[in-house]
Amino acid sequence: MYHSIRVAAVQMQVTPAPTEERLSRAQGLVTQAAQAGAQLVVLPELFNTGYGYTYTNHDRVESLTGPSVRWMQQTAGRLNIHLAGSLMLLDGKDIYNALMVFAPNGRMWRYDKNYPWALERGFFRKGKGPTVAETALGAFGMMICWDVAHTSLWRQYMGKVDMILVSSCPPDVSNPTYRFPNGDQLTFDDMGSFFTRLKESGTGNRVFGDMINQQTAWLGVPTVNTVACGLFKSEVANGRALWMSLIPMAPRLAKYLSQADRVEMMCKMLQGCKVVDANGKVTAELKQEQGEAFTLAEVALANKKAIPKKPQPHSPLPSFSYFYSDILGPLISIPVYRRGLRRVLRRIDLGR
Repeated sequence: MYHSIRVAAVQMQVTPAPTEERLSRAQGLVTQAAQAGAQLVVLPELFNTGYGYTYTNHDRVESLTGPSVRWMQQTAGRLNIHLAGSLMLLDGKDIYNALMVFAPNGRMWRYDKNYPWALERGFFRKGKGPTVAETALGAFGMMICWDVAHTSLWRQYMGKVDMILVSSCPPDVSNPTYRFPNGDQLTFDDMGSFFTRLKESGTGNRVFGDMINQQTAWLGVPTVNTVACGLFKSEVANGRALWMSLIPMAPRLAKYLSQADRVEMMCKMLQGCKVVDANGKVTAELKQEQGEAFTLAEVALANKKAIPKKPQPHSPLPSFSYFYSDILGPLISIPVYRRGLRRVLRRIDLGR
């Protein structure tokens, strides 16, 4: 036996903008989705700020009483929907990338990103374990972006959920362009055979394409994933440390080390704003060129929790992707986090 709900996946521009402006744009998209019949609306990762790897991220951190959380709660109540989206949240003396789901009655569920991707560890710390939002619509497992590359996290939701909610904002970091203050630009094709192979591996496209679909089919419940759109462009906080981590794979890059603290990273955003049914079939999807928009799908949720009947598919990603994203990248980014956290806590102390 099944029951159906209408789900909207929202796609927003990646470019950072003032919170008030971002919330206004989200308001328009969420309202349109609700008017089209959506009962659950899922916004992309860091919908309230946009996405980048700069020190300015620390100026955008909010608390549970901040304007973005209030907006989410009020919007869910006013439109009589369940509303999900992620933001940088200060909780105690640490910052998390928190995915929140609000019910119309104001109840909130929260999941903290378990696997910040590489440079993201400069702006928020790791969360611990899964979260199941036991809503009136169904039991929703929650993940954020790079989390979906980890089969162990999918496995922790086995037999416990009716659907998976994923809030993402993935730049195509396997095909970047680095621009230096002197005007030089480098792509992976310019950086040597190791980086050319990384580009050809298409890690991001695999994760947000077939991997989500395959893990969804294995788990036996639908998945909704959101992404951002447009051209990603950002200075890189602690760029010198980033560049030093790349030099062992291509010693010729050492000549750019003196400029690395002001390096800018550019790349396209990955496609992946979609709704996937319990069989792994994409039933609704947005293309990148559609810009800020939403896609709507009617999703069938089983009245009994699904139990996988086959072995879980293995990750298709090379081991280096996990080494860099989960170990080396965070290691060089943690000093950025500590510096930024001190700024955030000092700002709070001065405001008291």
